[in-house]
Amino acid sequence: MFGFLLAQKGEQSQKFNEKGKRIPTTFLKTSPCYLVDVHSSEKRGYAAVKLGMGTKRNIKEPLRGELKKAGIEASLRFLKEKKLQNEASYTFLQDEKVGIAQGENTLYVGTELKPEQVFKVGDMVDVAGISKGKGFQGVVKRHGFAGGPKTHGQSDRLRAPGSMGQSTTPGRTYKGKRMAGRMGGERVTVKNLEIVTITEDGLYVKGLVPGVKNCLIEITQHT
Repeated sequence: MFGFLLAQKGEQSQKFNEKGKRIPTTFLKTSPCYLVDVHSSEKRGYAAVKLGMGTKRNIKEPLRGELKKAGIEASLRFLKEKKLQNEASYTFLQDEKVGIAQGENTLYVGTELKPEQVFKVGDMVDVAGISKGKGFQGVVKRHGFAGGPKTHGQSDRLRAPGSMGQSTTPGRTYKGKRMAGRMGGERVTVKNLEIVTITEDGLYVKGLVPGVKNCLIEITQHT
C-alpha cells in the first residue's frame, strides 16, 4: 500500500538466516496501529495518511473527538502524518466510508493495520526515531576525537579538544565547529534495513534502530 507504518521499539536480539549466519535483529511492535485519517490534495492541498499507534490512559478531548470520528475506541498514544509521493496511483474514497485504495487493496479510516498489509519479508525499509539522550558530553565521546598525548609529561589534557581556530584573523570560532555539547536526543534515520520476519503484532528488521525501548519508530519503504 503506501509503505508507511508506526511501531514501538522492542527487544534487540539475534537470529540465524537460511545460511546459518548469525544476524542482529530488532523487534518493532506495530500493534495496535490504526488508519486515523486520509487527506487528498483537493481537500488539504496535499495527499497524506495519518496513522496512530500505542495506547495510554488519558488523552486530550480534541484527540478523543478525532478518534471517535474515525471509529477508533482505543486511546492512541502516538499520531503521525505521512505525505504520499505518487498521488496519482491512489484513489481517495469519500463516500459512506473515508478511505484510500491502490489497485485491489483498500483501507478505510478506523482500520487496524497489520504489518503484512504494508510490508513483506525481504523488503528494505528506512527506520527513523529519536536517539537516546546522553547529556552534555566532551569531544572524545561526542565526535570521536583522539585527544592529546598520553605520555611525555601530559597530565590534564588527555580529552581536551585542542585549538579552536585562528587568532586575530578572523578572531572568532567558526560556526559549526565540533565542540563539546549536548549529545543524542535527535531524530536519526537508519536506511536500508531488511525485514527478516513478520508476525501478527510486529516485524523483525536486520540491524539496530535508534531510540529507547517503547519509543516511537517510523517505518518507511526504502526508495
